[in-house]
Amino acid sequence: MHGSALHDELSRLVEAGLSPLEALRAATSVAAEVFGLDDRGVIAPGGRADLVLVDGDPTRDISAIRRICAVWIAGRRSETAGPG
Repeated sequence: MHGSALHDELSRLVEAGLSPLEALRAATSVAAEVFGLDDRGVIAPGGRADLVLVDGDPTRDISAIRRICAVWIAGRRSETAGPG
């Protein structure tokens, strides 16, 4: 499964003491900032609009990131990612 290593890494960050929200930020907004990617990592006007819809609240339970329902890439829903 594409991205499974990232899911494992996020789970390990939480096991190491980060909150689920801190781990998610490390993988999104913080990473985008470090690499100078101004159009990524946040949901904002003018952003790239890459989104992942999951079943659950990953800010409370990091395992929810494994339950992907849908994916948007550059503002367009991907027909190949997520069950529906």
